[in-house]
Amino acid sequence: MSRKKGEIYEKRACEFLISKGFEIIECNFYSRFGEIDIIAKNQGVLHFVEVKGGKNFNPIYAITSLKIQKIIQTAKYYLLLHHLEMPFCIDGISICGEDIEWIENITL
Repeated sequence: MSRKKGEIYEKRACEFLISKGFEIIECNFYSRFGEIDIIAKNQGVLHFVEVKGGKNFNPIYAITSLKIQKIIQTAKYYLLLHHLEMPFCIDGISICGEDIEWIENITL
């Protein structure tokens, strides 16, 4: 996926999360471990969100176990870097056409 398309999907995902009461903390956080598309907060929990988009397939399947491992490492680094001790989870948002699917805590 091109960076431009990724930005469009991430913007839609941010709008979706805001509509659900989330506060967007940061987008596109990079570390040597990987990247996190969206970091958001809701009810005292940080949500590290991976966004995938596509047209003719369910893009949620593009979030592999290796990708989840990288997100977990990056999330732990983010918490350490910002001296945060709070609950967190890893979420996935799949955008296919007009449909948005949010899967909370995809690491279970």
